[in-house]
Amino acid sequence: MPIRRELRPLYPPHWRMLSATVRFARAGGRCERCGRPHGMVLRCLPDGRWFDERSGTWRDGRNRPARWPDLIDTPRIRTTRPVLAAAHLNHDPRDNRLRNLQALCQRCHLLHDREHHRAQRRLTYRRRWALGDLFLGRYL
Repeated sequence: MPIRRELRPLYPPHWRMLSATVRFARAGGRCERCGRPHGMVLRCLPDGRWFDERSGTWRDGRNRPARWPDLIDTPRIRTTRPVLAAAHLNHDPRDNRLRNLQALCQRCHLLHDREHHRAQRRLTYRRRWALGDLFLGRYL
């Protein structure tokens, strides 16, 4: 996941090497929460279940064996290619200790940062509301 330009000074110069160490050396190229492998095309369902070709079973969002999809679930199966990212568990990009970093796929990373994204969305809406009041009159 690319780092936003305004946040780059918060990351150390060796971030790429540190991230690769967490994602591939420690985690073995798999998400540390759900177990999805990096870069492989997977069949998955919206509820987080995915098919693990290596073991021939369906897994849930916590990498535990899950029930097979029934006829209602089958049309909702889609394919995805997970990409691992090194996530900061305490949401502070300056804290780069290995125990604070975890290799997460996009789905798990978004779930981990859910509250932060909600707060940012709230701030964006409030800022737009304020700009509308300031420059455009009543905000409709």
